[in-house]
Amino acid sequence: MMKKLVLASVLSFAIVASAKDAKSYEPGVLQDMSSVECGFEQKSSNTFVGEVLGTDSNKTKARKTFCNEYVLRTDHVIYRIRPRDDKHPALLPVGERALFRMKKDHMVLRVPEGDDKERDYDVVAMEQADKGIATTAQSKR
Repeated sequence: MMKKLVLASVLSFAIVASAKDAKSYEPGVLQDMSSVECGFEQKSSNTFVGEVLGTDSNKTKARKTFCNEYVLRTDHVIYRIRPRDDKHPALLPVGERALFRMKKDHMVLRVPEGDDKERDYDVVAMEQADKGIATTAQSKR
């Protein structure tokens, strides 16, 4: 009797755990990719020895850094997203279908036609997709 109870509880736990792993994705289309300014990178020519001896000059080199920003369009919302991985961002195929889900404070995106890997993106902006259609319909009235 006790074995059956333990077996039933283990099976029910396994069913709940496997149901939790099923992730639901929303579909969208990657419409556009542009390169946008996302900050500055500064390099200083100072060294530790130069600082101690006072021989280093205070020259710093600053340059603008650019990030890939994608437009992901769904039925109701247009998202502007940027990759979280600044050093090795993946290049996504524009015009292809993408699947995404929101996870805490960022978006997890995967492109089935590509390598189908999940990648993290920051949502920079959101816009209602059918805003132009609603405005046109109201102006005709």
